[in-house]
Amino acid sequence: MTEPLAGVAGFQPFGIPFEFLLFAATLLGVALFHHRTLQVAITGLASIVLYKVAFAGFHEGAGLRGLVAHVAAEWVVLANLFGLLMGFALLSRHFEESHVPAKLPDYLPDDWRGAFLLLVIVFVLSSFLDNIAAALIGGTVAATVFRHKVHIGYIAALVAASNAGGSGSVVGDTTTTMMWIDGVSPLDVLHAYVAAGVALVVCGIPAALQQHAYSPIVQQSSNRPPIDWGRVGIVATILCAAIAVNVLTNVRFPAYADRFPFLGAAVWIAILATAAWRRPDWSVLPATLKGTTFLLSLVLAASMMPVEQMPVASWLTALGLGFVSAVFDNIPLTKLALEQGGYDWGVLAYAVGFGGSMIWFGSSAGVAITNLFPEARSVGAWLRGGWHVALAYVAGFAAVMLVMGWHPHAPHKGVVSEPAVTAHPQE
Repeated sequence: MTEPLAGVAGFQPFGIPFEFLLFAATLLGVALFHHRTLQVAITGLASIVLYKVAFAGFHEGAGLRGLVAHVAAEWVVLANLFGLLMGFALLSRHFEESHVPAKLPDYLPDDWRGAFLLLVIVFVLSSFLDNIAAALIGGTVAATVFRHKVHIGYIAALVAASNAGGSGSVVGDTTTTMMWIDGVSPLDVLHAYVAAGVALVVCGIPAALQQHAYSPIVQQSSNRPPIDWGRVGIVATILCAAIAVNVLTNVRFPAYADRFPFLGAAVWIAILATAAWRRPDWSVLPATLKGTTFLLSLVLAASMMPVEQMPVASWLTALGLGFVSAVFDNIPLTKLALEQGGYDWGVLAYAVGFGGSMIWFGSSAGVAITNLFPEARSVGAWLRGGWHVALAYVAGFAAVMLVMGWHPHAPHKGVVSEPAVTAHPQE
């Protein structure tokens, strides 16, 4: 586990590292000033950087040298996120302009069940696609079939469905892929689907009813524009490139996965290679850039927090990490959990994956979908409309505990800092 910088502790009012207070103030500012989220995030990042440079230092060293070393250690994650968020915005436009979403009402039930079935489709897509792509595809379809009137509760459910679908698959979410790279077997995260399936039903049905009451699905019609199969082919090409590179870098050549942003680069190579076939809608990029910069600011700020010490691995810790993931990037949390060991990886994958759905900026899928629906960038509106997501998180967690129990794995790196907790929650 990474050790804190020796001899440099910074200020700790009431025993709390001052950078945590700065980060908390940033998150509070995002919640209160949802029309100025980008400015708040950048200001918060700048304040944390200045404090760390002047007083506390970084894991990698003190002062500007430590800052440069820290950014160098994080740049691959940041670059991949940048490439995926920007690239998948173009992908979603290709998908919309293919007219496939306009054809879906002819195949979906024309009541609340159609809205729920769309969430199931997003769940399934996210099991083998990146959850950002699955959320954007679902959001693009929703915008079309609901006449661009999508309830915030349903937007939250789309994000929840994409995060739930990726939680049990090592190719469906960044956190589960990290576990796979680190030596966790794909079978050891598979039972996350017990929790994820329950969570999908618990939040999906209320969200579908909300959406049906707000704006019902478009009725079936024979007067639809023809499908542009060229754009469908481009969407498939981009997704296949992302999947292929993800598998190659994480399975065949894992030693190189953290050296270059191969995933983000693959998406953009596919976009540029197919641009002559169908021109991308470049006009979506300026708005997408704002949302992407916002997320990267929070991710970079979170990576600077002194979170070297984790509570003892237990089901209660895993439950708590899900709530923390709603405001704290789940990538560094997962990294620390892997270094600590002693977790039930399927339960943890569900917790840190689905937990981020409870607030719009708690996951990259949430930030991506709010580029399509800017009105969802309000913590208050998200919590009011998407109340069922938090309920679903707890219900899913309870389900996996009751059905599967807590079965922690020994630290697979051979470093045992705390004994694993083996008791079931009911004992």
